[in-house]
Amino acid sequence: MGHDMHAMGEVEGLPMAERGDDRDELRLDQLHVPIGPALSDWPAGLVLRLTLQGDVVQEVGVDHLPVPPGRRLPFWGEPWLRAARGEHVTRGRAARRRCAAHLDSAGRLLAVAGWDDAAARCRRLRDEVLSGAPREGIGGDLRRTVRRVGRSRPLRWSIAGLGELPADRARAAGVTGPALAADGDAYERLLTWMNEVERGLDGLDDARPLAPDDRTGPRGRLDGPQPPSQALLDVLPELLTGAEFACARIIVASLDPDPDELAPASVPGAAHA
Repeated sequence: MGHDMHAMGEVEGLPMAERGDDRDELRLDQLHVPIGPALSDWPAGLVLRLTLQGDVVQEVGVDHLPVPPGRRLPFWGEPWLRAARGEHVTRGRAARRRCAAHLDSAGRLLAVAGWDDAAARCRRLRDEVLSGAPREGIGGDLRRTVRRVGRSRPLRWSIAGLGELPADRARAAGVTGPALAADGDAYERLLTWMNEVERGLDGLDDARPLAPDDRTGPRGRLDGPQPPSQALLDVLPELLTGAEFACARIIVASLDPDPDELAPASVPGAAHA
């Protein structure tokens, strides 16, 4: 055996530690840990391969299960992609899909951060928005939820400072959606989602047609050189490297990439579908 446990790859199928230099040039154990593709409150199909030293992420590999081509459009971007095809889509339908997408993302982040009650509220409101509930019926509850999330100091303390992504770095990486507008950390991205939900209330029942050239979905521009979620995946290594392992899932949830957007292009005039 050589009595060199650090040189071993696996024992009983479990990864063993290796040695590597940390940021202080000390030789510390390295552990290779995969996360995904199937976890609760996790982007479906996403796989992260992390190299840890202690509880700090040193290296990040990002992968996802193949997204097969098909006729089904990505659910969250569907209204804009259908309008791009020339189909009649109302602005209200697009507004509902955007609000529901942000509530879904917020619910996932809140759940990962341990705020189960607020997460359940967001998910209930998401379902009501998608079911066509009138604005007058859900507006009060939705605004109260937005205020409750925004005023919670313990919530802010628990996720502020995680996954800092200034607007200039986001723009350089091709990020075009709320993560760009947030110009900050996981907490700022959560507030951006919630504020966009509240602003979108007035448009839930708008019967006017959605303009075919309106290609901005919940995660960003749908007519760019790459899907919005690809840009979100591309910035993950930078945001996760140096973070504590316990914070990794919060950072991922605060970006909430949608692997469904990575399917091969099937929409005329768009870079993908």
